Amino acid sequence: MTQEISLAILEILRETYGQVEPGLHYKNQYQLLISVVLSAQTTDKQVNTVTPVLFQEYPDFKSLAQAEITDIETIIRSTGFYRNKAKNIVMLSGIIISKYNGKVPDTLEDLTFLPGVGRKSAQVVRAFGFGIPAIPVDTHVMRVSKRIGYTTSTNPVEVERALAGIISEEDWIESHVLFITHGRSICLSRKPSCDRCPIYCYCDFVNNNP
Repeated sequence: MTQEISLAILEILRETYGQVEPGLHYKNQYQLLISVVLSAQTTDKQVNTVTPVLFQEYPDFKSLAQAEITDIETIIRSTGFYRNKAKNIVMLSGIIISKYNGKVPDTLEDLTFLPGVGRKSAQVVRAFGFGIPAIPVDTHVMRVSKRIGYTTSTNPVEVERALAGIISEEDWIESHVLFITHGRSICLSRKPSCDRCPIYCYCDFVNNNP
């Protein structure tokens, strides 16, 4: 993958999908962080069905830190793994109150210190909560990146580095959302719609599976 081809791919994806937005609904850094933790092993759409109730009952870290875990479990049950998620968001709320003065930290080290927050989740918070250039690598970004030819690795950190080495820093956040959008709409996991793909001519997957 060259920078020239990458620029062409991104331009086509922009023309295809227009201005893209993250799938999670949130109004502030608190809501973003909690939503990201809840999004593990489920869809953004499913998270968005439970967070309005959750944030109405618990509008900030202080109230969530004082919540009964069983009450949280009831609200978020449909997101799956709800027991661990409920415990994590209550625990991380307490940590943010006690260690970070009630504010979401913005470094990878501090964010990944929080229960339920891995590197991808931390990068999502940094990108969309703070506007810090980052390319979070989820399953869609991983799949699209490999098929197009940015990388052959299955290691998320290596994929992130490969993308960051080719894509301009100013385009990192947008590229993340474009790849997710493309992965959800056309470059599907099991049956990609290659006949409808606007970037098929650049795709290693197509060229290697004629």
